[in-house]
Amino acid sequence: MAASSVFELLSERLRAELPVALVTVVDGPGVGNKLLVAPDLEPVGSLGSAELNRIAARDALGELEAGRSGVRHYGPDGETTPEDLVGTPIVATFIESWAPPPQMWIFGAVDFTAALAKVAKVLGYRVTVCDAREIFATRRRFPMADEVVVSWPGPVFAQHGHTLGPRDAVCILTHDPKFDVPAVQGALGTAAGYIGVMGSRTTHAKRLQRLAEVGVNQPEQLERLMSPIGLDLGARTPEETAVSICAEIIARRTGRATPSLRDASGPIHG
Repeated sequence: MAASSVFELLSERLRAELPVALVTVVDGPGVGNKLLVAPDLEPVGSLGSAELNRIAARDALGELEAGRSGVRHYGPDGETTPEDLVGTPIVATFIESWAPPPQMWIFGAVDFTAALAKVAKVLGYRVTVCDAREIFATRRRFPMADEVVVSWPGPVFAQHGHTLGPRDAVCILTHDPKFDVPAVQGALGTAAGYIGVMGSRTTHAKRLQRLAEVGVNQPEQLERLMSPIGLDLGARTPEETAVSICAEIIARRTGRATPSLRDASGPIHG
């Protein structure tokens, strides 16, 4: 495919806010060659050989999932190990990723929701607020959100749950069993990297009983739930709680050992 066609497809995906990565040879054989990579497309273009295309496309998808850009070095046929690169010309490539902003879905149009949505927007999330109560789920109450949805959780996850991935977060802030149980069920059916559920230890214990009644009782499922939600910072106000939640999301994503409320004991408010 001609370079102009690669750029046309790149432009189309950027306008549609779809994930895409462009691999360009910046040094070595084939300088200027390009390969466009996306999760839902066969690679377009060529870096010079079929095997180099395959290896570079694999690496580009990994960088795209992580939301990173960077330089990778290969041999002319995709060699990557030092011993295989000895005596071969080095192909330096630049992988440029365009990943949509991470998503945060907040279930429950409660007092804490506006504060959490504000902090999430500062961190670059695309924020969706969802509540089945039309009187509470309004643009006027949550102008900072990208989308306010009046719905029960089930339809939202059924229609859009497949879009959630490791960079995304689901925060369930309601204490209504009719709403939080299906929200937890829906969230566990996605690849979301963070699932936080608000409530005291007593509230969460009762929630676990209700989840067990609907068949959600596998340890590996329940281990994904962060409840009580947030880091153990002694947060009291909605704004402080929002900071503790977002800090926990960051810590979980980066793999840092931090004092999560879930893993502590005693009252969640000092």
